[in-house]
Amino acid sequence: MQKQHTAISSNLIDKLAKEHSLTANEYLYLIKNRAECSEYLFKNAVDVREKIYGKDVYIRGLIEFTNYCKNDCLYCGIRRSNKCAQRYRLNKEDILSCCKQGYELGFRTFVMQGGEDMFFTDEILVDIVKSIKAKYPDCAITLSLGERSFESYKALKEAGADRYLLRHETASKSHYEKLHPKEMSFENRINCLENLKKLGYQVGAGFMVGSPFQTEEDLANELIFLKKLNPQMVGIGPFVPHKDTLFKEEKQGTVDLTLFMLGLIRLTLPNILLPATTALGTIDPLGREKGIKAGANVLMPNLSPVSVRKKYMLYDNKICTGDEAAQCIECLKQRINSTGYKIVVDRGDYKEINLIK
Repeated sequence: MQKQHTAISSNLIDKLAKEHSLTANEYLYLIKNRAECSEYLFKNAVDVREKIYGKDVYIRGLIEFTNYCKNDCLYCGIRRSNKCAQRYRLNKEDILSCCKQGYELGFRTFVMQGGEDMFFTDEILVDIVKSIKAKYPDCAITLSLGERSFESYKALKEAGADRYLLRHETASKSHYEKLHPKEMSFENRINCLENLKKLGYQVGAGFMVGSPFQTEEDLANELIFLKKLNPQMVGIGPFVPHKDTLFKEEKQGTVDLTLFMLGLIRLTLPNILLPATTALGTIDPLGREKGIKAGANVLMPNLSPVSVRKKYMLYDNKICTGDEAAQCIECLKQRINSTGYKIVVDRGDYKEINLIK
């Protein structure tokens, strides 16, 4: 029976590598039988990635500029109702200083990430984005600021923002509602992603692997959703509980399942920019290296001032909160070199290459 499962799984992976699409039931079959076929999946995922991106791994300089948030997502350490969180905001000069240090270290993409902090109005953010672009015109700016209006996204795009990362967290409405308070809407989250695409951003979506109440069927449907959305980036990582949330006792996601989903995403969306996330490195000391070997091609080292890193704690035991940026990037270069890949100084733009002949 195991040989039969392995043969069926191998055939499905061959089909996915060739056609870049499966049905929900076919994805589900692979997820259920992942123990028998993970290595074969990773081999195919790496082959596909190398046809498009070679051995290059892109770095994004992450600037976590505020941990204030108006939302109260049940899984998140910076949720509004967490009274234990030590709140902070970086000002424009702080952010530009992070960019200066990052540029000198070779970063050509800056990611401004924060909670949904209404202190940062469109006027303030537009000024910051324009200032970064003026100083570093050869760099890409990615924003990860949550749900905003079409007009806000438009103003930020016109100011010079290139990319926007908005993790949808789950493609299931019923699952979404188990992870978020009633005032948050699954429909609005999806509408924001569609607005970002309409405005011409390079769009990033993403979800947690192993979050509370998630089923294998949910994971299969994530791949159907992503294929339809066709983003340029997908950020996934294992669910890691935070001690000051309602999910503090919940079981965390696993390395194996997260890696398997990375491989499936790479074959479904061959051109995707796919990070090996900090969360993956948090639950496994070699998690990011394993992510690269499963089909990922992006890393996001932290450029935030060391003084605030421990305060941007979305989940427990987050790694690299004490490292200086230069120390962190040198460490990463050595680790990635050991896998046979190399970190490159490049904006790392999405490549439109069609593998289907």
